[in-house]
Amino acid sequence: MPTTPPLAALRSASSAVSRWPCAEWRGASASARCSGHRPAGSGRAVRRYRWPQRLRQEHLLRLLAGLDQPSRGELLAGSAALAEAREDTRLMFQDSRLLPWKRVIDNVGLGLRGDWRAKALQALRAVGLAERANEWPAALSGGQKQRVALARALIHEPRLLLLDEPLGALDALTRIEMQQLIEGLWREHGFTVLLVTHDVSEAVAVADRVILIEDGEIGLDLPVELPRPRSRGSARLAALEAEVLNRVLAQPELPPQPEPVSPLPTQLRWAL
Repeated sequence: MPTTPPLAALRSASSAVSRWPCAEWRGASASARCSGHRPAGSGRAVRRYRWPQRLRQEHLLRLLAGLDQPSRGELLAGSAALAEAREDTRLMFQDSRLLPWKRVIDNVGLGLRGDWRAKALQALRAVGLAERANEWPAALSGGQKQRVALARALIHEPRLLLLDEPLGALDALTRIEMQQLIEGLWREHGFTVLLVTHDVSEAVAVADRVILIEDGEIGLDLPVELPRPRSRGSARLAALEAEVLNRVLAQPELPPQPEPVSPLPTQLRWAL
């Protein structure tokens, strides 16, 4: 792992979920508890596991993006509060969230002022869609819509890119293409990526570290120290994937059960 200072850190950050009823889950209250850091320029995948249904993994991303506030703990960017670096953070959702009444290039530059069209076109060029700039979102495939959403994040030149399962709805080949695109942009621009995914193979293929969250806490922190580009059929990659899967699929040990007590007979026979 690189020894660069952390871009973002969570020090015992906790946030009670106020949008939904508080729930108990294997003895843990419905709160996001996490402690760790992400080195600048690193890629990390968070694999959701055994979180309460009403406490979703994207709650962690909402904390980092500033959409929710922690009830305790700290969110840091270097040594300063993460809130001070909010403009350097962008969140990409599961769906593209493109406005159907705006053309592609207008979706990329949404909310920007001044002469932004050149930057929007450059961002579209980076994701391979410059020629579709003046089309409507309805004319794009699912993968192309996600590319536009990625361009909308890139135009802000983020230092921290938060990805909330943006590839989950794509077919297998398109998903791999998007993984390679995101990895290429990460290598080119040097931003930090935090990817939430349910796909273990995706996590070990793209990330520098895989974080497994269990009961709202870090259950596994696995460095992926493999050279890039990575061969998806390699034995080393398969071994790392198996290590994560073994942890994910492990069943909790049941407490020892007492010996069954034989019931008393319902009828007693007496020998005379």
